[in-house]
Amino acid sequence: MNITVLAVGTKMPGWVDDAVKEYSKRFGRDIQYTIKEIKPEKRGAGVNAAQGMLAEERRILEAIPNGAFLVVLDERGKAPTSVELAGYLTQWKRDGEHICFVIGGADGMTDALKQKASLMIRLSNMTLPHGMVRVLLTEQLYRAETILNNHPYHRE
Repeated sequence: MNITVLAVGTKMPGWVDDAVKEYSKRFGRDIQYTIKEIKPEKRGAGVNAAQGMLAEERRILEAIPNGAFLVVLDERGKAPTSVELAGYLTQWKRDGEHICFVIGGADGMTDALKQKASLMIRLSNMTLPHGMVRVLLTEQLYRAETILNNHPYHRE
C-alpha cells in the first residue's frame, strides 16, 4: 500500500523530520510512506490569500498520484477516532488504494480542492502548526496500523 502526504511548506524544523522518520520507519513492509513538500506561494505585493491558495492548488493537483484516493485535512472535516482511522486503513488496504493526504498551506485550501477529496478529516478541533500536523498524521497512521495488528502500542 502506498501512502503519499502532500504538504504545503518547506524547511520544517529538524524535530519534525526526526519524528516523521521515527514513526514512518515503524510501518510494516506493506506500507510505502512518502511526504512530498509543495512549495508555498509567496505572499506580498500583488498576491492575496485567494491567489496564493489557487497557485498552491495547481501544484498540489500536479503532485497527486494518478488514481489516488484523496484525503484532505481540514478543520471542518470528520474527526475520526484512532480506531475509526484503522477502519479506513483496513478498507484502503482491501481496495488496494494509493492514499494521498493533503495538508494545505498557511491560508488553507481552495473549496475546489476540498470538493475533489473523497474524504475530509481533521486531527483536532484546534489549529495546529504544519510541522505538528505532519508528525500527528504519521503517528496516527502508525497507531492505526498497530491497532490492526493487535500491537500493544494503542490502549483504550
